Amino acid sequence: MSKLILIPTPIGNLDDITLRAIECIKDVDLILCEDTRRSLKLMNHLVIKKPLKSFHKFNEHSKVEKVIIEIQSGIKVGLISDAGTPSISDPGYLIVKMCIDNNIDVECLPGPTALIPALVISGLPSERFTFEGFLPVKKGRKTRLQELSSEKRTMIFYESPYKLYKTLEDFYEYFGPEREISISKELTKIFEDTQRGNIKDIIDNYKNKKLKGEFVIVVKGLK
Repeated sequence: MSKLILIPTPIGNLDDITLRAIECIKDVDLILCEDTRRSLKLMNHLVIKKPLKSFHKFNEHSKVEKVIIEIQSGIKVGLISDAGTPSISDPGYLIVKMCIDNNIDVECLPGPTALIPALVISGLPSERFTFEGFLPVKKGRKTRLQELSSEKRTMIFYESPYKLYKTLEDFYEYFGPEREISISKELTKIFEDTQRGNIKDIIDNYKNKKLKGEFVIVVKGLK
């Protein structure tokens, strides 16, 4: 039966994989993944052998039509990202849209994503929030920050260690030094850590520190 299944994978601790995700990985004919080397480690951990094909943000536009044809031939294809749920700041939207346009069944399993644990443990309001992912690096960054400066819902961002300090400085400028934030890194991993406070204090805390890991920033909305 032709189908695309989006299969969330652990954001850190491999034991967070669900039983249903394991069964789906066993059941599909082909797995699309961002980095075949990282995905092979997961497959080895699960003791599962499946054909892996690279499908990431740099090649998805050139490969998606061929993948659609493969699915239409009658196979089940699983899509995984390096960590978390496909299409959430990872490849997935394009192939899902094309599957829908071609009347191909699409299924998405519930599972890991970094934004929800970071929000829950932030101590900031969680009943209404907006997920912003990665901010634009250059074009559109100033405009986005200006728009978000009056956002009343809690905001969630992803950031790399290389741009974290710059992003915090931008938050200082557009949100003000007293705005409450929470920063979580390496969620579910050995060195998981969360820092809470206002923007000024968090900047002082991270100043001159060597940063590693992936970060989730949770920012309180405007009162």
